[in-house]
Amino acid sequence: MRTIAFAVALALAAGLPAAAFAQDEGPSTAEVDAVIEAAFPGLDEEWAARLAPDETMEQCNASANVPSDAVFEEIRARAAGTIVYPDDGVLVGSWENGEKLAQSGYGMRFSDYPPRRENGGNCYACHQLTPQEVSYGTLGPSLMGYGKLRDYSEEAVKAAYEKVYNPHMAFPCSMMPRFGTNGVLTIDQIKDIVALLMDPASPVNR
Repeated sequence: MRTIAFAVALALAAGLPAAAFAQDEGPSTAEVDAVIEAAFPGLDEEWAARLAPDETMEQCNASANVPSDAVFEEIRARAAGTIVYPDDGVLVGSWENGEKLAQSGYGMRFSDYPPRRENGGNCYACHQLTPQEVSYGTLGPSLMGYGKLRDYSEEAVKAAYEKVYNPHMAFPCSMMPRFGTNGVLTIDQIKDIVALLMDPASPVNR
């Protein structure tokens, strides 16, 4: 089930009364689906498909993002099967490009359609990464010193690539977008974000 806060926000945006969603037990799936349908009228097939949860999201919704051990492992295994690695085996790109991607929130919004440039990662919306940037979200953990704290190991580089590509491999029911699996970012862009996290010269690690 989608969160109560999300349902209330959509209800207000759609001009619907939010009082019905203030019950302790939360709204029913049908009520939330009705609000979402009202909030996004006249969608074409491409946009409408984005509102339909896939198997992983169905399982996470059904468990309020706390899946059983069996479902936890099922989600992890499914996520692992979606990850595509670079043909050359190199997982680290340009941290300078990675910083630009981390700052960019462009892509996949109504105002970005049809696409006019590459999508961004919008990493600062959820994470602290560099001491120079003072405007950042706190939904995700701080990533300051990410590579340095992990001794820049090959294992840590590979894990960072996989977390960006599909975070459900590491944290089933993560709130983080599945950037690679869902085609939000290209492999080269993911490599650049990995560089931002793992390159010793990156401001993340200085």
